[in-house]
Amino acid sequence: MPLIKSQKYFWKIFTTIGVVAIGFQIIILSTFSYFMLIPLGKQAADDLTSVMTHAAETRLTIPTSQQTEFTKRMLDKHGLIISNNQSTLAPSTSLLPYFYFLKSSLKKQLGEDILIKQSNSEKGEDWYWVDIPESGHFIRFGFPRSRIGVNPPIALIVLLISGIIITFIATAFLSQRLSIPIERLYNAARAVSKGHWPDKIEEDGPEELIVLTKEFNRMNVQVKTLLSNRTTLLAGISHDLRTPLTQIQLALSMLPNDGGDKILMESIQEDIVTINQLIGETLSISMELEEDEGVLTDVSLEINSIIKNIQTNGIEIRWSQSESIRHILHPLALRRILTNLLTNAVRYGEGQPITINCSIKNNEIIVEIMDRGKGIEKKHREAIFQPFYRLEKSQSSKGLGLAIVKQLADTNRWDVQLLPHEGGGTNARLSIPL
Repeated sequence: MPLIKSQKYFWKIFTTIGVVAIGFQIIILSTFSYFMLIPLGKQAADDLTSVMTHAAETRLTIPTSQQTEFTKRMLDKHGLIISNNQSTLAPSTSLLPYFYFLKSSLKKQLGEDILIKQSNSEKGEDWYWVDIPESGHFIRFGFPRSRIGVNPPIALIVLLISGIIITFIATAFLSQRLSIPIERLYNAARAVSKGHWPDKIEEDGPEELIVLTKEFNRMNVQVKTLLSNRTTLLAGISHDLRTPLTQIQLALSMLPNDGGDKILMESIQEDIVTINQLIGETLSISMELEEDEGVLTDVSLEINSIIKNIQTNGIEIRWSQSESIRHILHPLALRRILTNLLTNAVRYGEGQPITINCSIKNNEIIVEIMDRGKGIEKKHREAIFQPFYRLEKSQSSKGLGLAIVKQLADTNRWDVQLLPHEGGGTNARLSIPL
């Protein structure tokens, strides 16, 4: 289980390789310590114990005149001082494993616990003292901290920290090298899912990723071409359908006495109008999707124009024009999105006033169209953007309005949401990044 709970591919590789590498280092250092450092420490402690006990026995057997020379030899050869000072010293507080081994060795050879004591020299160096019992007397041996020389705990800590740092650097480099191609594919796939067409992805990395990237690039071109052909085909079909529909409408209007059935004729005329509207929507979205370059547009003026031209059926629209908000965008797409959202608010607002707000928040232009209708349940808020989606089975399909809104927003990298309005109703929010 990764230490960092993240779905990012980089962190999954990084934590996996890092944990394995650090674990391997700990095993190596533990093995090295157990089979080399600890035996060496025990052997060194046993040797020092043997030197001190042998020296204590020898010192009691040699004449007094030779003891000074003997003491000098012990210092020169073994780095030990034999002291006649029997003053009380503080117990040693050192945590070096060496002193644990020394105490164990002294107990093993002398048969009793021997306390290791500590003092400080005038130069600030630590000295350690051991009182060796011999023939009813105690002979005090001393040695400086420098005599021990090695410091295994610090060495192990330095090795471990250095190994961890090197491991993290190497792991980060390797993880980045492996994750960058995946990250490119991830971002490109997300862009395609939102209706955008990313540039060709650089084909590098391991052979498997190169092949995957190459196929993705090929698929991206094919899908883009396919959708472009589909849009062109639909636009062509829609355009061609308008001619026979116009002829049918003209022929019906020329029938005497409304064809003998006024109600039937009115129903046919309504169906023809509905078909014409759908064809018009299909033709307009093909033109809006092919819009290439944006122009400097005043969003507030566009909202004013839409409010003036829309059929409100007497419903009050509350809109106070804010300061001029100008941005380079596709005005046809903006008009179609806001028109369709406002039309829906008028249709489903149950005759209540509609409020429109336009502002800049978090570096985005936010346009909100709020009604006081029944609102939309959470489970329908995404699905309602599908073509001909119906909230209830008993309802008739309302066409392509919201599907067009969603496709235009995705194409322009805008975001559109249908949120619950506080106090009831729906808040249709369009967010345009600046």
